[in-house]
Amino acid sequence: MKIHKNKASRFTRKFSGLLAATLLAGTLASVTAQAQTLRYALGYPPGSDSAKAAENYAEKVKEFSNDTLTVRVYPLSLLNFAETSAGLRDGMTDIGYLLSPYFPSEYPHTNLLAEAAMQTQLLDASVQGKEGPAYIGALLEYILFHCDNCNAEFANQNQVFTGIGASSNYLLNCREPVTTVAHLEGKRLRAAGSQWSRWATSFGATPVTLSGNEAMEALSQGVVDCVIISAPDLENLGIIEATRHITTDMPGGIFAGAPVTNVNRDAWRKLTSDQRRAMLHAAAYMSAEVPYVYHEREADVLRRAVSEKGITLHRASQDLADATREFVLKDMDVIAQYYKERHNVANGAEMLAEFRTILEKWVDLVQDVDSKEALAELYWTEVLSKVDPAKHGM
Repeated sequence: MKIHKNKASRFTRKFSGLLAATLLAGTLASVTAQAQTLRYALGYPPGSDSAKAAENYAEKVKEFSNDTLTVRVYPLSLLNFAETSAGLRDGMTDIGYLLSPYFPSEYPHTNLLAEAAMQTQLLDASVQGKEGPAYIGALLEYILFHCDNCNAEFANQNQVFTGIGASSNYLLNCREPVTTVAHLEGKRLRAAGSQWSRWATSFGATPVTLSGNEAMEALSQGVVDCVIISAPDLENLGIIEATRHITTDMPGGIFAGAPVTNVNRDAWRKLTSDQRRAMLHAAAYMSAEVPYVYHEREADVLRRAVSEKGITLHRASQDLADATREFVLKDMDVIAQYYKERHNVANGAEMLAEFRTILEKWVDLVQDVDSKEALAELYWTEVLSKVDPAKHGM
C-alpha cells in the first residue's frame, strides 16, 4: 500500500502534534498534582501526640478540600523547633508547627498573649482540666479578629496564621524533690517561656533556656535540676527517662505559644479560596486536638510515671502555692511593661484586659465539650468559619 508523500507528511505532523499535546497535558497534570502536595514540618518525633495530630490534620485537609490538597507530614526530619520560623519563612516547608516564644523579636504581640497563660490559675475552679481548650479558643478569636499586629508579625515572616495549640498544665519534673520555696533556692530550671523564667528567678532559682529537643539530655546529665514541661511531653520528648520526682501543681500555667498550622504565605496565595477555607477548617481540628489530647493524657502519663518508671509524685507546700498565686497576680503588669520596653508593644496592658474578657467567655463555652471533635467544631463555628479566605493572608 502506498501513501502519498504529502498525505504522509500531514499524517506525521498531525500525529506528532497529538503526541506532543498528550505529553504536555501529562506534564501539566503532573506539575499540578505536585503543586497540591503541601509539606508540613514539626519538631516533634514520629509517634508523639503532636505528630499523630498532624497526620489527622492532613486527613482533614484532604477531606475538606475534596481531595484537591494533600499534606505530607515530616516529624523531626525536615525542620526542628529552632529552625521552623526561618524554614517556614523561606519556603523550606509549606506548613510549620511554630513555637513562637523561641523567637521573641519576631512575634512579640503573639508572645505577650502566650506568656500571660499562667493567669489560668486566677480563674474560677470551672477552668480546671479545660485550661488549654479555653485559652486556645480565646487566642484564636483574639488573634484573628482583634490583633492586627499579631497578623502583621506573621506576614513579616512570610507566614499566615490559621490555628494555634496549647499544652496541659506545666509541672516541675526534677532529679530530686522540689516542693517548697526553700527547695527552689539555687536550682537550675529549664523554662520554656519567660513567665516561668521569672517565676524561677523570684524564688532564687536559675532559669535555663533549652529547646525541648535538648531537655532530656540536660536533665539526665545534671545540667539542669528540673524541666518545667507538661506531663504528655515527658513522654513525647523522652524526658520521663531522666525524671525522678514530679511536683504536679507547680508552677502551673500552659504553653500557649504554638501556632501549629502556620502556612508559608507564598504557598497560601497559590491556593484557591475554597482550598484556603479547607485549610482553616482543618486547622480547627488541629487546634482542638493538641490541647484536648494533652489534657486527656495527663493522668495516664503520671500513672505510668509511677508504675513503670518509679517516679515519685508530690504536691507543693502551701507556702509555695500561695507565693505562686501572688507572683501570677503581679506578673500581668510585669508582662505588659516588659513587652513595652523590650519589644515596643505599646498597648500590652489594654491587650491583656481585652483578652481576659474573651478568655472568661471561652471558659463557659468549653464547659460541655466532651470530645476533640466537638471542640474542633466549636472553634470552627465560633471563630474560623467567620474568617474570609479571600482576604485573610492576602
